This record gives sequence, structure tokens and C-alpha cells, in this order.
Amino acid sequence: MHFALAQIARRHGGLSIRALSDDLGISQNHLGNQFKAMVGSTPKQLARFSRFAHVVLSIDPLEPVDWTSVAHQAGYYDLSHFDRESIALTGRNPTDYLRLRRRFRSENPGHALDVGPLPTD
Repeated sequence: MHFALAQIARRHGGLSIRALSDDLGISQNHLGNQFKAMVGSTPKQLARFSRFAHVVLSIDPLEPVDWTSVAHQAGYYDLSHFDRESIALTGRNPTDYLRLRRRFRSENPGHALDVGPLPTD
């Protein structure tokens, strides 16, 4: 399981769970069951969250954002796919989320939860 977790983290969720299970020599169902027991979610759910979190944290909230470019660089099929993912994981579309993040930052300067952009690969 450590290998699977490391692969998801290293690739920021951008990997095929089928290929991951093949690399481990186990079925996707077995991998999913092991993950649920040890991590509390499926590898697909963790990869999905990891990819989205990496994208969100790589955005500088003080700069304009080209959402189409962000979605493409993160490996989303298109902007609407990224929008749906944002709504599913945050309850907000990317523009609304960024607006909220900007407001939080202006109201709470230097707050520990405002991690700002992370370095990209």
C-alpha cells in the first residue's frame, strides 16, 4: 500500500488506477478494498482529491487565472470537467472558489491556512 500511496502523491493523482493495480500485481477491486480498509477511501477518490488539491494550491490567488490552461495542464479533459470536479469537491465553481480564497486572504493576512501557491513541477 505504501507504494500505491507514494505513486499517487508523486504524480499528484494523475495516474491510472488500473495501471497502478497492474504494477502491484493485484486486481483493482483488491486494491480498492485494501485502500478502503487502510486509508478510508478508494485509490481513485484519493487520486481525484490529490490532483484537485495540487491544482488549487498551485494557483496564485493574487494573479489572474486562465482556467482553461489550468484545467489542461492538470490533465482534465476540458474546462467543464474541471468545473464539475471543483463543484463536487468544494461546492463552488473555480471562479467562485478563487473569489472566496481572495476574500479569506484579504480578511486574514498571514493566516496559516493561506498557504499560497506551491511550486509546480
